[in-house]
Amino acid sequence: AKGGRLYDKWWKEQGAAEPTGDHALWATQDTNVRSGPATWRCKECHGWDYKGKGGAYSSGSHFTGFPGVLGAASTTSRDDLVAIMKGSKDFRHDFTATLGDDNIGHLVDFMKNGLINDTLFIDYATAKPISADLGSGKSLFETTCALCHGTDGKQIVIDGMGIGEISRDEPAVEILHKIRVGQPGTAMPSAVVNGWSSKDAADVLGYIMTLP
Repeated sequence: AKGGRLYDKWWKEQGAAEPTGDHALWATQDTNVRSGPATWRCKECHGWDYKGKGGAYSSGSHFTGFPGVLGAASTTSRDDLVAIMKGSKDFRHDFTATLGDDNIGHLVDFMKNGLINDTLFIDYATAKPISADLGSGKSLFETTCALCHGTDGKQIVIDGMGIGEISRDEPAVEILHKIRVGQPGTAMPSAVVNGWSSKDAADVLGYIMTLP
């Protein structure tokens, strides 16, 4: 789960300074016009669904043309993934100075053991969970998530929105990722750590999409 939060926004998870400038590899693409810290997020290149140019970021403003990590993680050894994170294939992909050995290890463990195929749980056309069990999602939400978010999802307000509105405003694959691993640099619990299945997380996503 920690690796998943690093994948989201590693400096927030580490309590480190926000990176400055563009990542060195950003200049190798010219379709995604974001700049600065956003270019340093693993998710910005490889997608919330871990499929990069083959997934939700296959088009639109987030498209970069960079590959995903889902396939590579299933066919590449842990040691080789660590080496890639340290620049073995391209020196510009060396995260040793920013992440350190321990966090590179957490990130690689997430890639090896924590990735899921989101198309099994999310309908990309409707941006909603597939056959979500709203009763189960409600039960899980109210026994865990509501302790902080409130039963109506409005107890924590982000950019003027409660969790219900956020879940409808942001990509479903992003919210599913955050439910599964937590929010970087916060005490938000991880569904994975709590023993929830990916279907459980998708059920909760379906339920919070009904909140005001």
